[in-house]
Amino acid sequence: MNATTSNEPESRSLFLTLVRFRELSIIIFILLLIVIVSIDTPAFLTAENFRNILLNISILAIVALGQTMVIITRGIDLSVSATIGLVAMMVSFTVVAFPAVSPVLAILLGMLLGAILGSFNGLIITVGKVPPIIATLGTLSIYRGMVFLYSGGTWINSFEMPDGYRALAKAAPLGIPNIILFAAVIALAVYVFLNYTRPGRDIYAVGSNPDAANVAGIPVQRTLFMVYVISGLLAGLAAVLWASRFESAQTNTALGFELQTVAAAVVGGVNIFGGSGTVIGVILGAFLLGTIENALILVRISPFWQLAAQGLLILIAVIVDSTIRRRLQQLGGTGEES
Repeated sequence: MNATTSNEPESRSLFLTLVRFRELSIIIFILLLIVIVSIDTPAFLTAENFRNILLNISILAIVALGQTMVIITRGIDLSVSATIGLVAMMVSFTVVAFPAVSPVLAILLGMLLGAILGSFNGLIITVGKVPPIIATLGTLSIYRGMVFLYSGGTWINSFEMPDGYRALAKAAPLGIPNIILFAAVIALAVYVFLNYTRPGRDIYAVGSNPDAANVAGIPVQRTLFMVYVISGLLAGLAAVLWASRFESAQTNTALGFELQTVAAAVVGGVNIFGGSGTVIGVILGAFLLGTIENALILVRISPFWQLAAQGLLILIAVIVDSTIRRRLQQLGGTGEES
């Protein structure tokens, strides 16, 4: 009896330590994947290839960080892909009509439009009391329809865009493409916000236990509204970078991209049941997805398997989260991570 009792604190301590260092398992998986693919395809293990991976995941990381804050509050934002498509079209039409518009102003306009679309989600959820998955599924269709309505079914092509706008994402004055720098700055800003500000800590509190957060005086509805505005704002920024990088704004821009943002967050350790998640984990999750996509292309495997891999990783992550949640409840622990 005593031996069993003495082992319980050790077991609990070990389990909680493993939960807090979940990012380590992602790093190990990425390293194993790199080794396996490099053996078959040496071109995979080159600086240029990893630069391409970082380029490919930069937009994903930016949007996934906004999605992360939503998921931490037990919500989900399925409208991010449509937000990217609509904002990319609106900003691109603007810079084509007014070529003198500076790239900085284009970014600010994109973020403003994204925040407005995000605030619409927030109002439906907080004021209308509509479940997030239903609300954002509805706005996904509305925003995607508005892309066609606004553009009239036409596209903005590369030759129509001003040089400064096209160079916004790809220019590398510091030796690193701007789009990667944008992702790094956003990741740092979100990390500071979540860990060192009161509103950021409120996000975790609301996700962990909304009722307790309300009793503690935390503005639950305002916090929920805030995360959808932030998600929209970051999607708006991503929209401008997307149009700049691919030098076009199409009616199907970012179609299905919402699945990738959810996958990056959940695979990165953000608990789908709310209350926990880290910036580092999300970045690792995005990098893992980018590495898998890159590896499948190099070994000439059908793109179908990329979608299958994303779905499988999401299922595994949710099962792991559910198992951890039950175990923590048995041990009397909490699921919150900072």
